Parts: sequence; C-alpha cells; structure tokens
Amino acid sequence: MRYTTVSPEETERLGEGLGRLAQPGMVIAYTGDLGAGKTAFTRGLARGLGITERITSPTFTIVDEHLEGRLPLFHFDLYRLFSADDLYDIGWEDYPARGGVCAVEWSERAEELWDETTVRVDIRRGAEDSQRLITITGVEGL
Repeated sequence: MRYTTVSPEETERLGEGLGRLAQPGMVIAYTGDLGAGKTAFTRGLARGLGITERITSPTFTIVDEHLEGRLPLFHFDLYRLFSADDLYDIGWEDYPARGGVCAVEWSERAEELWDETTVRVDIRRGAEDSQRLITITGVEGL
C-alpha cells in the first residue's frame, strides 16, 4: 500500500497503525534517505505497541530495546554497519526469537537477511518539505 503524509505526526499515526497490527517475531525493514522519517514512523510504531518511553534513533548503540509494551520493540539502526555479518556479530538471530518486533532502519545494509515474511516500509520525501511518500508491503489491514 502507498500512503502520503504531510507531517511527522501523520507519519507517526501510520506507524501507530502498524504497531497495533504487529505480531510476535515481526521484522520491519525500513529504507529511505537520511531524515526521511524512519524514526518518526518508529515512534508511532512504539505507541501502537503500548510503549510510552522516548524513541530516538539508535545510531551509535545500533539497537535500543523497549520492553514495556504489549510486545517488546527492538529498534535497530544499521547506518554504521557494513554487512549482515556485522549484525550477526551483535546477536541478531536472538532478537526475532524473543517474541518482539524488530524495526530495522537502513535495512538495505543487510538485505540478504530479509525474506517474504519481512514487512517493508520505504519512506521518501515528497514534493513539499513535510510531505512523505510511504510504501508498506508485507502486511494487510493497515
């Protein structure tokens, strides 16, 4: 499905809808330019999971764990990684098995890990500064 949002709040609301549909072990792979809105979408995703703590991009920590919601959220930022091997080095294989939702920014850095069960969220800038063009595949009912 394709969506157009015109503010960070609208992008968050779209993420919140996905959070309400999320199931244990769901992997969400984000693509999009720097500053496109991946973290805003994840803030909404967290809210849809019932997480109230502050959500920021884990650029320097690689992964932030938010455990308080209906399902845990494991928020990854692969910007500083170079391959899927780097992700395995930090224990990637354990995260989906923990029954939470893995939201992965800069997922193209580990493309070989994603399969047909992966939900894909592509966020691009639109014609206006605040406009975002968002394509979501791999989930129904959003």
